[in-house]
Formats: sequence, C-alpha cells, structure tokens
Amino acid sequence: MTVSKFYLPDVGEGLTEAEIVTWMVKPGDAVAINDILVEIETAKSLVELPSPFEGQVAELLVQEGETVEVGTAIITISTAGHSMLTSPTPTLAQAAMANEVFVTDDSEIDGAVDAKDEASGSVLVGYGVGGHAATRRRRGGNTPAPTPPAAPAVVAPAPVAVAAPAPKRPVSLPVTDAVPVIAKPPIRKLAKDLDVELSQVEATGLAGEITRDDVIRHASQASVFRNIQTPEWPEEREERIPVKGVRKAIATAMVQSAFTAPHVSVFVDVDATRTMEFVKRLKNSPDFAGVKVSPLLILAKAIIWAVRRNPTVNSTWTDKEIIVHRYVNLGVAAATPRGLIVPNVKDSQEMSLLELAQSLEQLTLNARDGKTSPADMAGGTITITNIGVFGMDTGTPILNPGEVGILALGTIKQKPWVVDGEVRPRFVTTLGASFDHRVVDGDVASRFLADVASVVEEPALLLD
Repeated sequence: MTVSKFYLPDVGEGLTEAEIVTWMVKPGDAVAINDILVEIETAKSLVELPSPFEGQVAELLVQEGETVEVGTAIITISTAGHSMLTSPTPTLAQAAMANEVFVTDDSEIDGAVDAKDEASGSVLVGYGVGGHAATRRRRGGNTPAPTPPAAPAVVAPAPVAVAAPAPKRPVSLPVTDAVPVIAKPPIRKLAKDLDVELSQVEATGLAGEITRDDVIRHASQASVFRNIQTPEWPEEREERIPVKGVRKAIATAMVQSAFTAPHVSVFVDVDATRTMEFVKRLKNSPDFAGVKVSPLLILAKAIIWAVRRNPTVNSTWTDKEIIVHRYVNLGVAAATPRGLIVPNVKDSQEMSLLELAQSLEQLTLNARDGKTSPADMAGGTITITNIGVFGMDTGTPILNPGEVGILALGTIKQKPWVVDGEVRPRFVTTLGASFDHRVVDGDVASRFLADVASVVEEPALLLD
C-alpha cells in the first residue's frame, strides 16, 4: 500500500491560490480515477478536481473554507501502486495527461426550460430574474455540502448583471382595477399555477390582453421578493466580511478598470417596436422551436454588425500598442448566486442568428448551474449588460478589464413616441455605452451606438 498525496494544481489562467469549498469525500471512502474529490473556488469560477488515483481516502489535509496556494498537498489517498504524479505542483492539464483525467461537466442539461425554471436560479443579463441556484450532485462521499461562500468568483467588473431565461416580452402600462383583465383561459390557468395575480400583471398584447410571456415575466420578477425575507436587526452592531476570493477579484478589477481607463459614456433612446415584433416572429418560427429568444439576441447581433463598421471599439489597449480584434468574443454580464461573472460567446461574428441564440442560452444554463469555466470568461472583446430586467432605464457601465467597449440595455416599455407627426404608444428603450477614451474617440463612440440603435429600430438591416 502506498500513500499518495494530491497537490492543488494550477487549473489555468495563472492560478496562484484557491479556496477549498466542498469536500466530496471523507476519510475511509473508496475512490476511483476520475471521481470528484473536491470543489474549489478560484478568482473566476468553481472547479471540480477529479482523483488521479484509485484507492482509499486516508486524510483530508485542508479544511473547507481554507485558502491554500497552488502546490499545497490537500489530500492523501492509500493506493495499491505508485502515483503517476511526481511533481508537487502539477497543472491540471498535467494531472489529466498523467491519468487521462479531464475536468468536465458530466451533467446533462436539457435545453428546454419551463416557467418554473425561468423563475429560479441565477440570472443572465437579458434572460430574467431568478431566485435559487440548481444544486450539484455530490460524488464519492456522504458529507453534507456546506453553505457556499458569500463571495463568488469573477474577474470582470461588469456593472450590473443578472441569469435564468427571461423576459420574452417587455412591460407595458400596468393593468389597474379600473381596467378589465383580458386573458384567455389557458393564461388564467398558468397564472393560477404560478401564483400570479392577473390584476397586477402588465399587459403587452396588441389588444391589451395579458400574454403567456407577461405572466412568466411577472412571476420571474416577483420571485426576487418572494425569495428574499426581511430579517430582524441582528444583535451584533457590525459584521466583518473578509475581503478574499471573488470579492477581492471584483474589487481589484473594478478599481483597475475605473482608474486606469478614462471612461466616456453616451446614451440614446430607441424605438424598439420592430425589434419586439421580430422577436415575436422568431418565437413562432419552427426553426427557433425550443430556443430562448429575447431582445438581447437582436442587440447582440446588432453589436456584432456595428463592430464590423467601427472596429476600434473591439480592441485592447496596451502601453505599447492598440490591438484591434478581427473577431468578436461577445461577453454577457451575468449575476449568479456566487456573484457577477462575464462569460463570452467565442467567435460570435461567425454565427447565424439561430446559433447565437443557442450559444446565449447555453451561457444562461451554465451560469445558472454554476458550470461556467474560466475559459468561458477569458478572452472577451466587448460586453453587453442588461439592466432592463430590473426595470432600470439606463446606467453607466464600467468596462470589463482588457476591453474598450461595453453596452447597457435598459428596460423596454411602452411610451408616447412621435411617429409621422402623431403621438403613438411605442416600445422604447435606452441604450447606454461606455468606452475607453484612450482608444475610442467621441465620433467613433457615437457612430457605433447609432449603428446599434439603427438595428434595434429596424432589424431588417441585419440582412445587409
């Protein structure tokens, strides 16, 4: 019998330390190669570490909640033979090659999400507001999982965020007691199932009727308040929270971005009525069956189109040069139970509208389930953040470090709008964008935002 030590590996991105979140095994447990030993939290994400050995757990060398440096021995396993790992500080890739072990997510995620799913979990900007996160399946032991740390891991300072599938329809004028509630029987049944009071739902139907999307949206928003209780004032007059892990990474990134990149922001109000009509047609299209479609999808496509016309907004500043990217790794700010993260869609400029919709949906599922990997958050070139799901009209977003452009989408709601000399109710939103003024001049920033706005006003421009 040989006692083998497992050292905390570098899971990539220059990791120097990580926090032990949850042990999946306990002393005496039998483990096989690839069994998950522990869940760690880096400055970017939660990562499950598989066992490179087969044997019996001898001792846990680090307690849950402790932060240790890469190369620290964290567990010993009694094995029948010698370990294939000899380096005390192997990378995760080296560990994988030595034992044919790879950190992968073995859970199957169903792309179809029902109404209850939409009202739970984390929130990806542009896809709605949720409450509880999906739980993980424990492997290799019976030790109960502790409460996750309060501060999640992230590298981006994206300003506002939010992730579960979302508002399929924007809000309009609220239905009051003075206005009769118009809703079909199936919609009334759905409202009853979701515990939604129809008189409080904001109708967006063309005839003033409440639609299925209206009910789901209302249930999703209300879930925020249902899941947050108002506690009594605690006896302790102060609470001290250690600045570490994700919170430390967020603080560092925000300070770096705010005080090294001179921000300039521009705003524009946009008539998004045709975008809402286009979204409705896509939802009814057989090609998009089972795929989540929202105004965020059109905005994402508009940004990609506008980047092609104004390439410097898709750049990275260094002290020696400006790197203009000829590809778009489109970041989408997401609020999860672990905190704010900004995963990105790689090479989004190569995707069709359907492929982009599927990719955005997958980002939603991964963020909600806590499966966003460091690779998913690395290499972003420009970012979207959707504050509209919180009912906010606009804001001044902070740049993601390494990027020179970020665009915020405000709420889309009916407002009086002048069309052909007449005041009509139209779906209106406000777009706000921030840029690094070292790279992006005012005229370029204005042209870029005007291009995005033109597509939101008339999605047919995407056919160009």
